[in-house]
Amino acid sequence: MAILTPEIKDFIRQHFTDDTDKLLLNARRYSPVDVPFAVDQIRARRQIKEKLPTWFANSDLLFPSRLSAEQCSSEITAHYKQSLVRGPRICDLTGGLGIDSWQLSQQAEELIYIERFAEYCRAAEHNFKTLGATNIQILEADVREIVSTLTADTFYIDPARRTECNRRVFALSDCEPDVLQFKNILLPKAGRLILKTSPMADISETLRQLPETTEVHIIAVRNECKEVIFVLENTVTFSPRIRVVTINYTSDGQQQVFSFPWQKEKTSPFQAAEKIGDYLYEPNAAILKSGAFKLIATEYNISKLHLNSHLYTSGQKIGNFPGRIFKVANVHEFSGKKLKQLGKSIGQANITTRNFPLTVEAIRKSSGITEGGEVYLFATTLGNARKIIIECRKI
Repeated sequence: MAILTPEIKDFIRQHFTDDTDKLLLNARRYSPVDVPFAVDQIRARRQIKEKLPTWFANSDLLFPSRLSAEQCSSEITAHYKQSLVRGPRICDLTGGLGIDSWQLSQQAEELIYIERFAEYCRAAEHNFKTLGATNIQILEADVREIVSTLTADTFYIDPARRTECNRRVFALSDCEPDVLQFKNILLPKAGRLILKTSPMADISETLRQLPETTEVHIIAVRNECKEVIFVLENTVTFSPRIRVVTINYTSDGQQQVFSFPWQKEKTSPFQAAEKIGDYLYEPNAAILKSGAFKLIATEYNISKLHLNSHLYTSGQKIGNFPGRIFKVANVHEFSGKKLKQLGKSIGQANITTRNFPLTVEAIRKSSGITEGGEVYLFATTLGNARKIIIECRKI
């Protein structure tokens, strides 16, 4: 791997916003700068500008590939995982770019970073030294070949969810390495195993495959689900003991946290709304991913519009609700004629559909309503099968 010379760092700063394809085509013009290497660094840095602000701000850090920057955890989610580790010795079985190792090492006396690709290891060695992370040991190896020799208090694994053909996969058995094969080897050696999965992971199916799970953590950032984390422990457990924690980091720096026992959703009653109250609620993405659709209503004493419409209402404002809150202005009976009337009277609105036969695009086409503005329209279905459009404003 090339090194970040002062000339290359200057080139990156000067050409960060330039067309990288044109930079490659005109590489001779910038001799003796290693333009392909510099372009790789520019592309990787563009990937991490928002999700790794500390790393982006440090011009001395190396990125072994754009893919490593694309697939790595964000600083926010990596920092959250510090609270999940136990014990002084932590082992990151799938090191990658190293953002998780860097964050977890701050909670450990010793962290072992394992990665099979030599370039990733060299970049990690350089970056950890640059960041002052002196308690990380780098091990270049295929974890599948050395798993039986490893010991730690906590193992962390983030299996690759792309095949060699760059096809996305979601089933645990299709990811590499296969944690289903590893867990029986790792758990007897450690207090816990932390598994990062795709935000598309089927939680119920994953729990069926991983009966050792004691905790599920669902992390959203600015209302977008980013990671689903399963914590396995070396004890026999059953689903009633599984604790689910959802957290959403909002754009204004707040943390919306909602936790519950996994089985409680199944026993929660369905609190149906008899009418639309003065306030409308939309749970954040982490709660929606958790499936706590009935429980959120009982916990916050609000009513659900329909069993399959994940919107809620109340007469009094629930100020600490973990999601978006809207003040209801009008409730419109749905019809093609009403859509056209709304297009003339409103003109611009943010439209969302929940359990509704038309798509947002179809509603916009029929009504002529453009995107944006301060008005929000929720097209949904009530428990009596009435199709309505709720006009409201965000609080």
